Amino acid sequence: MPGLEQLASEAFTELYAARPDQTPQVEGVLRHLDQLIDLERHKRILIVGCGPRPEPLRLLRERGFQALGVEPVDDFVQAARRHLQDDAAVLEGSAETLPTPDGSQDIVILESVLEHVESVGKSLAEAYRVLAPGGVAYITTTNRLHLARNGEFNVRTFQWLPGVVKESYVFHHLHHDPSLANGTERPAVHWFTYSELCRLGREAGFFKFYSLLDVKTPVATDFAGSERKRQLKARALQAVRTHPWLRALALTQRGSLIFMVKRD
Repeated sequence: MPGLEQLASEAFTELYAARPDQTPQVEGVLRHLDQLIDLERHKRILIVGCGPRPEPLRLLRERGFQALGVEPVDDFVQAARRHLQDDAAVLEGSAETLPTPDGSQDIVILESVLEHVESVGKSLAEAYRVLAPGGVAYITTTNRLHLARNGEFNVRTFQWLPGVVKESYVFHHLHHDPSLANGTERPAVHWFTYSELCRLGREAGFFKFYSLLDVKTPVATDFAGSERKRQLKARALQAVRTHPWLRALALTQRGSLIFMVKRD
């Protein structure tokens, strides 16, 4: 009879198989990263928590990047290797203990990972360790100030609850009602603001920090009047970038994505 990890691997594989084409998402990430690091020269990318069907990893490798995946669950590692048809493409390890040498990567991607780890500090320190000077950590995670549905717990406004209440819901999920966080064994236990991510990044040694607001380029829309709308968006974005109070307000809702840069 298959074990829980194998069943989970099969379920996740089916889920990933049903996902739409991830090419636009990968191209968007590369477009943003290219403003912070020269992707023509820096090709080494590590994706932490790549999952059993790592389509972004496949797409990056097809584009000539020396991309590796890291995954803590053995069944997921095996499934990812089968998906990529390359046993060397995915390594077993965790965010707190990355299985790559010091300074061996140009980019480390932690997408929806940091909220689930046991130690945020160790995870960021490991990302810093494996990055070469001038390398970039690309991180998406939870936003404690976001007004929309939290997407992690099936509890309204979970992100706004006091810490002790969050911990009580985590305990209830793990011991009584797994449906609270959709049955995961590693629920989101860390909730951040942009400023907290900057503080944690500095403690790990990172030098500069950028948000999506800093790398985003307004794109023209497809309907009539698109040029005017593009110009208005560009002006609004420029205002947010250059006025600290506007930037701070915007980051309460757009602060779940951060680029951390290691000093050259």
